[in-house]
Amino acid sequence: ICGASASGKTTVAAKIIESLNIPWVTIVSMDSFYKVLNEKQHHLATRNEYNFDHPDAFDIELLISVLQRLKEGKKVEVPIYNYVTHSRENRTKTMYGANVIIFEGILAFYNMDVVKLLDMKVFVDTDADIRLARRLRRDIVQRGRDLEGVLKQYMTHVKPAYQSYIAPSMAHADIIVPRGGENKVAISLIVQHVHKQLQLRGFKVREKLAIAHIGQPVPDSLFVLKDTPQVQGLHTFIRNKDTPRDEFIFYSKRLMRLVIEFALSLLPYSEHAVDTPQGFSYTGRKCNVEKICGVSILRAGETMEQAVCDVCKDIRIGKILIQTNQQTDEPELYYLRLPKDIKDYRVILMDATVATGAAAIMAIRVLLDHDVPEENISLVSLLMAEIGVHSIAYAFPKVSGRHSIG
Repeated sequence: ICGASASGKTTVAAKIIESLNIPWVTIVSMDSFYKVLNEKQHHLATRNEYNFDHPDAFDIELLISVLQRLKEGKKVEVPIYNYVTHSRENRTKTMYGANVIIFEGILAFYNMDVVKLLDMKVFVDTDADIRLARRLRRDIVQRGRDLEGVLKQYMTHVKPAYQSYIAPSMAHADIIVPRGGENKVAISLIVQHVHKQLQLRGFKVREKLAIAHIGQPVPDSLFVLKDTPQVQGLHTFIRNKDTPRDEFIFYSKRLMRLVIEFALSLLPYSEHAVDTPQGFSYTGRKCNVEKICGVSILRAGETMEQAVCDVCKDIRIGKILIQTNQQTDEPELYYLRLPKDIKDYRVILMDATVATGAAAIMAIRVLLDHDVPEENISLVSLLMAEIGVHSIAYAFPKVSGRHSIG
């Protein structure tokens, strides 16, 4: 969404979100990407003489990087700009890829590299007198400026910038919205188009996942725990309807530990020589993976945490809570706690059971958002349905899966 200062871009964005009525929408403001000012520029800014409406005032390189990562569904850290001190704050705002990403700013259409990233371009066209009145109220009340300074900045920088950079960029717009948030017809048109695009993109993917397993062999990325007499014995206890609750838990934990051990055995190992207490040299093997992290998909995956802690000394544990929306039947992320440097770890993703694979697919997507390489993720489960196995393998072919029996 592009438009002059105080034209109502944020209001239009809010109206679109309200009308869309979908859970995951992210708003990125171009104002967050003002460059860090040097001492001379900061002195000019305090006197309202620095041109914040010029293209050079923005960190376009960082902006493009953030928009690209959001379009790829990855996590980003967006700067927080303080308009009173004219500087970036030490903290940042964490954002994730969403169903809809709304990017708004006065120069949103100025840079062609930014324009190429936009699927739909909306220009908000509002009368100049209304824009000036809004800017006076906003800058004085919300941003702590004085009347004389606001008027000086408007006549010196804001108005010329609109004529030189913003108004010409209107040519790139797909839709022009006169009167901003008051134009209900234009907002309705935008919302209809967004819904149509979401349906085209979303339903096609789900259809492919639903039929991915038909007539297909077992994926090469699936590894099943060998069906030994011991494993058969554990399954006998677990599947017996007369097994007491405490015994069911005990034997389930034993099986979970075997599955975790099996998953660890598939990691890369290399020869490693050590000296025994008797003075002899023994050539064995050592795991080449130094950092391993366990991540449980709450709530069922939490039952496997003790097993991974028993076999991996001082392992770090993360948690992801995903629940299905009862109205849309879509998995939604509700809680997340992961190590900050998880991208450097080999991740064991744990879920006790996998049916359709929807929760596991979203959990893997979250890990990818945090820059964990796909090939460094192993999904471990006790039970996996065939459709879930194929859906996960179809969506993420480099992710390996381990389970006891399907």
